[in-house]
Amino acid sequence: MKFFVDTADVAAIRELNDLGMVDGVTTNPSLILKSGRDIREVTQEICEMIEGPVSAEVVATEAPAMIEEGRKLAQIAPNIAVKVPLTWDGLKACKALTGEGHMVNVTLCFSAAQALLAAKAGATFISPFIGRLDDINLDGMELIADIRTIYDNYGFGTEILAASIRSVNHVTTAAKIGADIATAPPEVLKKMAAHPLTDKGLATFLQDWEKTGQKIV
Repeated sequence: MKFFVDTADVAAIRELNDLGMVDGVTTNPSLILKSGRDIREVTQEICEMIEGPVSAEVVATEAPAMIEEGRKLAQIAPNIAVKVPLTWDGLKACKALTGEGHMVNVTLCFSAAQALLAAKAGATFISPFIGRLDDINLDGMELIADIRTIYDNYGFGTEILAASIRSVNHVTTAAKIGADIATAPPEVLKKMAAHPLTDKGLATFLQDWEKTGQKIV
């Protein structure tokens, strides 16, 4: 599974990237707002740091304007994936932009039917939102499984990018189902390394080592 980092915080991205944990980055208007920076400036800095896809989202709602914004965003760097919403106009923009050779991430997907349309429109990535479905008592992982089945049935090349990830369990379950990518906030990715038994075992080893009176260096 590939890991994308869902943030526009350059320092957080750099820390994870230095460990080889970053295959791409996803941003959205809310994350750009949180960063407090100009969208072109921060996106370009991220693109220079990361070799993989960096999603930058349009804010227009009608296809012609989405396409225009998408072209402008794609000029920032060759690894930009233009992010469009899963609306009818978004699908039109997806078809046009992918036809021009741009990567497109179709976001705000909440049904398998929507995901099927995105694949037919040529989406590079489909972003089903797990956490937001869980919030309304629907099973976000069931959506991931449904999309995986449909895409495998017909050989679609669109990659499943599990989004709106809230926990380590979300990541591991999506991986077991077969999502191609998980995009998660930096804190969730870092929590994947944590386990209470690891902490307990390390504490025991250190206590015993102290009793030996030895030093390695």
